[in-house]
Order: sequence, then structure tokens, then C-alpha cells
Amino acid sequence: MLSMNNVEVVYSDVILVLKGVSLQVPPGKIVVLLGSNGAGKTTALKAVSGLLHTELGEVTRGAITYKDIRIDRLEAEEIARMGILQVIEGRRTFEQLTVEENLRVGAQIRPLGGSVKTAIEAAYSYFPVLKKLKTRVSGYLSGGEQQMMVIARALVASPELMLLDEPSLGLAPLLVREIFEIIKKINQEQQTSFLVVEQNAVIALSISEHGYVMENGRIVLEGSADNLMNNEDIKEFYLGLGQGESKKSYREVKHYKRRKRWLG
Repeated sequence: MLSMNNVEVVYSDVILVLKGVSLQVPPGKIVVLLGSNGAGKTTALKAVSGLLHTELGEVTRGAITYKDIRIDRLEAEEIARMGILQVIEGRRTFEQLTVEENLRVGAQIRPLGGSVKTAIEAAYSYFPVLKKLKTRVSGYLSGGEQQMMVIARALVASPELMLLDEPSLGLAPLLVREIFEIIKKINQEQQTSFLVVEQNAVIALSISEHGYVMENGRIVLEGSADNLMNNEDIKEFYLGLGQGESKKSYREVKHYKRRKRWLG
């Protein structure tokens, strides 16, 4: 469905952020992109959704295709209408609007045909707490309620591919588990594909099919979710399950051999 092929991204004509990133999201699957802060994960999502253009960013090499159509030169609105929606990090709500008014905003880019009311009710079926709060001004929701609402708002637009940027950020563990269970349910019932950027590797890998590990603008490791979960390096550096007394970073371990895909 989605393919990034050797993509480089430059900001303001001088800052190289992505350095030859390649990844794929098959139809109906959940793929996770792991990495620490500053690795380039959010830039990868924005390259797909077209939001790079709002930040003086540009794909300078490689190509991004969606259903065999090149999209890296399109505007964000065109990409959204093709069925790709990004849920931006930080729960960007229309704070002065109610929950249901926010959902109706999402309906503005729905494909022609189909009832908006039906789409909103379907979103409420995944997030029943929002139905109870539909008349509440969204700026007064809790962080977890806001995260549910922005995912529901994207869902109302009937996307085929959703890009989620750090959906667990700032949330309590129980809420994180609930939200990821809902993501998995949407994937199974709607056949919606997901590309999820996440630092919580345990919860992300638990619902995904495949994963990529990003470091300093490059993909340094990839594999099935099960293989990554059982990978000793992932356990030590991302899950905190190493044998040492303290958690290390890749940069601190000179003997760490990155298994980069382009080295075979």
C-alpha cells in the first residue's frame, strides 16, 4: 500500500534529517516505527502526509508511493483525500469546539457518499466514552480523552491508512493499553492500515505485524514484531531488559554492530 524508497528529507535547504529511509506498509497491516527522540520518526510521517511543506521540508531524493502513485510531490490536502491521515503528536484539538463538532470537522474530507452521522456513530462505537462527552468543549477533556477524540476524528474521514505519532505520549499505562487495543480493533474490523511512530516499544510491538528501528535518520534494523521483541539489542536498548546495571544508548556502545539492511 505505502512504500518509502531511499527517501532523503532536507529542511530549509540545509538540514538533512532522513538519510535514505526505506519502509513498507502492506494493506490492512499495522507497522511500527521505533526510535529515540530526534531519530527522524516524525519527519518520516510528515513526508508521507505532505505536512513537510508547511515546515520548509522537502523530499530531495527517493520516492514515496501509495498504491503505486507517487505522492511526495503532492499537497497535504490531496494526500488526505486519497485516504492517508496523520494524527499529529500532542493531541491537536479544536479546543473551542465540542467533541462532536471536532468529529464533524474530520468528516469534511470523507469520500463522497455515506452518512456523516453513521460515520460518527461508528467512531463512538470504538470510543464510547466520547459519546457521553459529545457536547463537552474539547479543551476541557483529559489527555486520554483528547487522544481518543483525535483518533476518532481521523476515523470519521474513512482513511485507508492512518499515521499515528506517539499516541501513548503523556498518558497513564492503563489508558495507553486501552487506546492500543482500540487501534488493533479498528485494524481488524475496518481493515485500516496503520503506521505507528512510538517510543513505547512493548505496547507498539504487541499489536503490530512488522517493525523498523530508526536511528539518526536511518533504518538500522527491521523485522517481524515477534523477532524484534525477542531481539537482544532491542531488549537492552528499547525495552530496558538488558543484563547490565544501567540502560545504555547505541552511541555509548562502540562494539554494538548495527545490522543495517544495506550491509546484508
